[in-house]
Amino acid sequence: MEQSHASGRSLTEPGPNASERGGEVILECRNISLTFGAVKAIINVSFDVKRGEVRAIIGPNGAGKTSMLNCINGFYHPQEGEIIYRGTVRKQMRPYEAAATGIGRTFQNVALFRGMSTLDNIMTGRNLKMKTNLLTAALHLGWARREEIVHRDFVERIIDFLEIEAIRKEPVGRLPYGLQKRVELGRALAAEPELLLLDEPMAGMNLEEKEDMCRFILDTNDEFGTTIALIEHDMGVVMDISDRVVVLDHGAKIADGTPDEVKADRNVIDAYLGVSH
Repeated sequence: MEQSHASGRSLTEPGPNASERGGEVILECRNISLTFGAVKAIINVSFDVKRGEVRAIIGPNGAGKTSMLNCINGFYHPQEGEIIYRGTVRKQMRPYEAAATGIGRTFQNVALFRGMSTLDNIMTGRNLKMKTNLLTAALHLGWARREEIVHRDFVERIIDFLEIEAIRKEPVGRLPYGLQKRVELGRALAAEPELLLLDEPMAGMNLEEKEDMCRFILDTNDEFGTTIALIEHDMGVVMDISDRVVVLDHGAKIADGTPDEVKADRNVIDAYLGVSH
């Protein structure tokens, strides 16, 4: 898939080139196991994510993919194993703490404030960056006003980057599904994540919407140097945009490698064809 740039400028200082970023491990999941009663959602899974790459997590329905993302951003806490982020072992981290340390997240189902505008929804992604207290912000005085101007300018650049200027004042509940998914990506980018977790960012989209979302994901990775770990069912998309792919099936890892290596793996072929192992 050819990479094109949605915007000629970066939201922050441009990240290093892909050739300069590869190699350093930003996230390591080591021997992760997660159970819910008698249900084994994840079974002794290990993999890493390197800084600056697009890392795909794939597998049939019920493979444990979303459970793995939930472990990474602190929504679930695995019974066994370790999650190491930026060289530090994380223990019982909560989602807001993960966000504060640079882990962003989007969800399978759009989780936006439907009565609020596109601009205001994306502004909520700046909350962790704001330093004024509730009273000062409510009165809109002094530093609070100046701070809001700075954050609003940042959000306007995200809107420009995602090419959604025409809907900036529209309530998101009135928008088509594909545009809602783009707004959700914008809200995640507003927090300036170092690692961005995308849970089926193209689910329910038509071909044109998928092409647009692929472009914005690649531009986010290329222009900002954002590391991306994503779940996606469209194998054409996965093979086009991913640097490496890890495959789960019934909670266990069955393959890990480049897109070419994974699509030729017999275990992966059997899993997607429903062949028992």
